[in-house]
Amino acid sequence: MQLSTRPLNLLFCLLLSLPGAAWAQRVALDTTQGTIVIELAPQEAPKTVANFLEYVKSGHYNNTVFHRVMGTFMIQGGGYTVDLTEKPTRAPIPLESQNGLKNVRGSVSMARRGDPNSATSQFFINVVDNPRLDYPNPDGNGYAVFGKVIEGMDVVDKIRAVPTAASGSHQSVPTTPVVIKSARIVK
Repeated sequence: MQLSTRPLNLLFCLLLSLPGAAWAQRVALDTTQGTIVIELAPQEAPKTVANFLEYVKSGHYNNTVFHRVMGTFMIQGGGYTVDLTEKPTRAPIPLESQNGLKNVRGSVSMARRGDPNSATSQFFINVVDNPRLDYPNPDGNGYAVFGKVIEGMDVVDKIRAVPTAASGSHQSVPTTPVVIKSARIVK
């Protein structure tokens, strides 16, 4: 008995007609230090990836800075302009830290403010292995990994090495801003 492939072909065509973001797996961050390409993990962290992609598509990350750079820990960005004005965000998302992904060098996680379900737009790139951030550490909740750097770890390493200082209420701020000029979905 031979099975018809017509229903599968129709299904494939239907899936291809869905909005492009549903198929996006990679995002490029064009920074003043170079380009970083992140591969996303939608199966492990679907709500986090969808949230991140919405911020990318809306242009939220364009002209934001890496405002917290800790060379032996991580680099954090996605929430502040060059003058350290916090950008408005959408509602927080639920924490997806129990997805099996680990906070290892090159992984990308959501930043949050104390409350486990407080992540909005800010993210960080681990510059070393940080098992203390994996579920259930450090507070019983962990930090949600939703992607990994697949190109541009040399750029991440350049950023982690920039001089930093305190600026107002912020610590570890690059003395020369490291700007995310644009964030874009790539194939």
